[in-house]
Amino acid sequence: MPEHQTHFGYQTVDESEKARKVAKVFHSVAQRYDVMNDLMSAGLHRVWKAFTVARAGIRPGMKVLDIAGGTGDLARAFAKAAGPTGEVWLTDINDSMLSVGRDRLTDEGVLLPVAVCDAEKLPFPDGYFDCVSVAFGLRNMTHKEVALAEMARVLAPGGKLLVLEFSQVAKPLAPLYDWYSFKVLPWLGEKVAKDSESYRYLAESIRMHPDQQTLKAMLEQAGLSRVNYFNLSAGLTALHEGIKLS
Repeated sequence: MPEHQTHFGYQTVDESEKARKVAKVFHSVAQRYDVMNDLMSAGLHRVWKAFTVARAGIRPGMKVLDIAGGTGDLARAFAKAAGPTGEVWLTDINDSMLSVGRDRLTDEGVLLPVAVCDAEKLPFPDGYFDCVSVAFGLRNMTHKEVALAEMARVLAPGGKLLVLEFSQVAKPLAPLYDWYSFKVLPWLGEKVAKDSESYRYLAESIRMHPDQQTLKAMLEQAGLSRVNYFNLSAGLTALHEGIKLS
């Protein structure tokens, strides 16, 4: 790929264009994001997130950063576990998504610090958080290796990074998964969110995302240790985790 170009789904675009295009997708789908998640995954996204929360092992008083936190599912669970002495930040680069998440949590009586920020330039000091999470957001980032390095930077020694993302499904399921992704998913997007193209991009972005072993190596290159991953739903998604030792 030419220098300063990257993938936007199956398209090749200038790096400077990708962030704008991704922002347009999530501005478009923000209001129907939760409904579409339930429909697209038949509710499985809730199981995947619950597993992520369990692996995080958040205890009272911990500091947690949720990146690309969108509508706040993980942040809500982390806040409950961290308790009143903890500190849980809900962040996203997309203000439309963040507004939906902030309003939703506020309506539920969950008050958290909220910030619009770029994962590649996190506005937090070194070694500040006990846990950093990103769910279904890494694949949309232009420089994934930069974002992962930033996540590692803001982790305290002994802290854990959790990356939940769509991944490479088991080969016997691939034909069915392709049919669903490129036929059913855009149709659902049109019927529910009035936007088929954004969901076509989401399907393409999953195919362009690094597979399980490649992403494991990327976490290690970012300076994390004891990196491991769990295939969920036959590899439909995978949870990667790594520890910052020092």
